[in-house]
Amino acid sequence: MKIFLDTSDVDVIKHHFQTGLVDGVTTNPTLMMQAGRNPVKVISEISSLFTANASISAEVVADTAEEMILQSEQYHSINENVTIKVPCTYEGLKACKVLSDRNIKVNVTLIFSLSQSILAAKAGATYISPFVGRCEDNNIDGIDLISSIRRVFLNNLISTNILAASIRNIDRIHDSFKAGADIVTLPPKIFEEMYKHNLTDQGLAQFDKDWKELNK
Repeated sequence: MKIFLDTSDVDVIKHHFQTGLVDGVTTNPTLMMQAGRNPVKVISEISSLFTANASISAEVVADTAEEMILQSEQYHSINENVTIKVPCTYEGLKACKVLSDRNIKVNVTLIFSLSQSILAAKAGATYISPFVGRCEDNNIDGIDLISSIRRVFLNNLISTNILAASIRNIDRIHDSFKAGADIVTLPPKIFEEMYKHNLTDQGLAQFDKDWKELNK
């Protein structure tokens, strides 16, 4: 059971990394460019925070498998914990097969069906990313999708990790793990909400009050 942060903000990642509870990161090149930062430099900074066993997904953006593979080389050379993120398209799956045959970790993203997950696994993906929230936006049960993928993977002894993405609330974290996800990737705001609870705050307030009374 692993938790990734879904962000390209290096400072935010550094802050939450200190908890020891973050196992990896998924990034978005669009957000990096909007922030005026070079994606390769950002991935380099993020990957340096983590051990070799972590996963830092760096997304390639190109029209052909050949271009995706070429783009991936600059990311893969940064650190062995960098995972190449490709879309679940004809060209993306072609790139996934080539990269996985080279023992390069690949995250196939934008998964919305069981058939897509099967093809991604056959292409050698280390991770597949079903988009729970976006599934629900289109009247698809994202949690049921994760359950279906898990059953097929178990029945066929497939080792590809299910990485639940597009998580928009805490309930979907719970639901994803219950359904069989290996990993959830979370916006920092959702991660922060995980350790907050009104009853915890009330308990702390009472402890503080009692301690002050004791020390009078």
